[in-house]
Amino acid sequence: MIPKPGAALLFDIDGTLADTDPLHLRAFNQTFEPYGHHFDKPRFALELQGLANEAIARRFVPHLSPEEGMAVMRGKEELFRDLARTEIHAVPGLFALLDLADAAGLPMAAVTNAPRANAELILTGLGITHRFRAVVIGEELAHGKPHPLPYLEGLRLLGASAEHSVAFEDSRTGITSATSAGIATIGIRTSLRDEDMLVAGATMSADGYDDPALLAFIQAKVSKSAAA
Repeated sequence: MIPKPGAALLFDIDGTLADTDPLHLRAFNQTFEPYGHHFDKPRFALELQGLANEAIARRFVPHLSPEEGMAVMRGKEELFRDLARTEIHAVPGLFALLDLADAAGLPMAAVTNAPRANAELILTGLGITHRFRAVVIGEELAHGKPHPLPYLEGLRLLGASAEHSVAFEDSRTGITSATSAGIATIGIRTSLRDEDMLVAGATMSADGYDDPALLAFIQAKVSKSAAA
């Protein structure tokens, strides 16, 4: 693989690099059951997955002040990190794809709405922190996902172009963010169905990074043709 100028790979973290959604679901239920909320997997995917903590607090504990709501969310994230320290598993095929990108000199960024502590825990737990030239944290920007700003910032930090890059996402909000930034996006089916991802704007979806169709799409999108 010889990358095109400006080509890059941009990855969401939760549910995309690691299948962490079951851990988030457990942490959300433990946190919000005292407030009368219980989430099954479909409700989690529709109402929580990929959203910024501020938006979640406004919706599910609106009777609390903004400061109190964010304190609730910080507690949820602490619960998640406690679970994730011993239960992080990479999405199938991830390491082989990262090896391929590194060997080709194809730059990569991680782009997430998760707090920085969560992002660092997952990247460190998988042993892949060094793979990414940039880590973009949505809550540290003026706008998080579904706004395109996080992915636009990822492109900027990599010196990459949307036209020759590919993003990987597992949530509706993430797909909206990446596609609104002009990046062709592949959905990773850790929580959503193929049809849900296509409706949200994904070009295609896959169960893992070892899917031949996914690999062929990446090759066509980011590589120079043999005739070039």
